[in-house]
Amino acid sequence: MESSSLISISLLFCFSILFFGSNGVEARRAPPSISYLISENLFNSIFLHKDDNACPARNFYNYTSFIQAAKCFPSFGNTGDIATRKREIAAFLAQISHETTGGWATAPDGPYAWGLCFKEEINPQSNYCDSTNTQWPCYPGKSYHGRGPIQLSWNYNYGPAGKAVGFDGLRNPEIVANNSLIAFKTGLWFWMTEQSPKPSCHDVMVGKYVPTEADLAANRTAGYGLVTNIINGGLECGIHNDARVNDRIGFFQRYTQLFKVDTGPNLDCANQKPF
Repeated sequence: MESSSLISISLLFCFSILFFGSNGVEARRAPPSISYLISENLFNSIFLHKDDNACPARNFYNYTSFIQAAKCFPSFGNTGDIATRKREIAAFLAQISHETTGGWATAPDGPYAWGLCFKEEINPQSNYCDSTNTQWPCYPGKSYHGRGPIQLSWNYNYGPAGKAVGFDGLRNPEIVANNSLIAFKTGLWFWMTEQSPKPSCHDVMVGKYVPTEADLAANRTAGYGLVTNIINGGLECGIHNDARVNDRIGFFQRYTQLFKVDTGPNLDCANQKPF
């Protein structure tokens, strides 16, 4: 299980890679790239419409930023056999597609070809400040509404995300919607980080999730549905035929077909209790 401390070490390593120089100093080995599993052509075929004029985030979510961000989380897409690696990448891309979609039922190429259309929440209903959280106190005048591919929200997420990936999440939350590389890093930080009692999405998708007694009692079984539960289970899980959950599943099914892997079991979270 990749703890937040190990993730911080990985990020520090990402920021401080050395190269061979004329003085003969040995370079640190660069984190493995997932580009051999997801080429730029495949990335663009997944996100057919992300740069359309209809998408407010056009030209923001680029392939290079995604690959560079992934290098800062070496275990992402690099754990398990090839099918497991592809399935995890597909699951991550599917979840961020739902969070940022601009698709609709009769959209060109179908509703699941319209991921990464938005880079921040439209018309947020609040500034998402939890004033009771003293560890990550809100900065006056700042809004912590959803931004980036995972729609990072609340001060208690912006603070630790910024600390982990290298920006001031409390004083400068806007950078998540202004810097593509940082945006992808926040999405991957959320994906890779265990937030007890929730496991990390990564551990679920690569088979490292070990359910507790409470998880077993709540029917929180491993699979893509549990990832949905981690991300937004309080609003979406425990409900039969929920349209939001179905949308997340639709993206995942399309992407696993493009990656030529199966989806694995337990796509839904209808029978799971939220965390």
